Amino acid sequence: MPTTRAEPRSLLRTDFSYALPADLIASEPAPERRGSRLLVLEGASGAWRDLRFPDLGSLLRPGDLLVRNDTRVLPARLRGTKATGGAVEILIERVTAERCFTAQLRSSKGARPGQSIALAGGATAVVVALREEFVELELDRPVGAFLEAMGEVPLPPYIGRAATGPDRERYQTVYAREPGAVAAPTAGLHFDAEFFASLGARGIGVADVTLHVGAGTFQPVRCLDLSEHRMHAEWLEVSAGTVDAIKATQRAGGRVVAIGTTVVRSLETAAAAGELRPFAGETRLFIQPGYRFRVVDALVTNFHVSESTLLMLVCAFAGREQVLGAYAHAVAARYRFFSYGDAMFLTPAPGAARRA
Repeated sequence: MPTTRAEPRSLLRTDFSYALPADLIASEPAPERRGSRLLVLEGASGAWRDLRFPDLGSLLRPGDLLVRNDTRVLPARLRGTKATGGAVEILIERVTAERCFTAQLRSSKGARPGQSIALAGGATAVVVALREEFVELELDRPVGAFLEAMGEVPLPPYIGRAATGPDRERYQTVYAREPGAVAAPTAGLHFDAEFFASLGARGIGVADVTLHVGAGTFQPVRCLDLSEHRMHAEWLEVSAGTVDAIKATQRAGGRVVAIGTTVVRSLETAAAAGELRPFAGETRLFIQPGYRFRVVDALVTNFHVSESTLLMLVCAFAGREQVLGAYAHAVAARYRFFSYGDAMFLTPAPGAARRA
């Protein structure tokens, strides 16, 4: 009697679940940027090693290229008051014009077009339109200068505290240049200028991309079947200079090492047609297990929230079982998790990337 092969089931959100004690969520950064731990995971074998972040230098080879995301975090959280007296919290998603922006708005009642919100310093924002989970608003003065004067650092909700003065510096990479993000590319928070200088002296190169991380990065995956999930859009740019640097690295046999998942999404978006090319525009690329990486050979990243698209991307790169096994070890070894937490260095699982 002939046998039939069962169709592979769709991946489920719960396939990427793990248990995390709340006290392992880092609420403060390490005293020094390089002061965190580093869990090394070999995707090919699933083996892991416990190191310190400065040991990353010993894992990189002369001729490797580190690719960074040079986006700069905006002080994107605002607090205001409606005409009725109700409190409003605004988390800017994207600045769309000199005086206009889209945002997530939190208040006791939903927003409506024409609604006025009083902000600090006598400023006023008016709701222009409702766009799915976001609201379009117009400010009565230039947005950029107002945010720098009155905005708060938009720390992620899981940190569980209000931002303070030191967060303006520590929730920002040392190489941040292009304003536009509302969340930091947190893998880069571990690097300082001296570390880059030491790597450069060993022949390890650096190139930059820009991806403005949006507020949607904190939105949970709501559907169980991942085939039904639609990623939030984020704007990115991969320049011709970065493309040239990557291709030169590949020709010479070096590895492309992404600092963070935002760099992975940027480079893989720019290579979506099969070859890496300069790109500027939006991406909704959703990377999950089964994806074959075209550009990235190794990845530096932080620990990610259970059932998040960021964890799914990491599992696609280094293998779901391997990654979840490493996470279980990290919990048992009391690593610090999420934005201000410890880091990982991952190499790809068999078949995940173009080469090891």
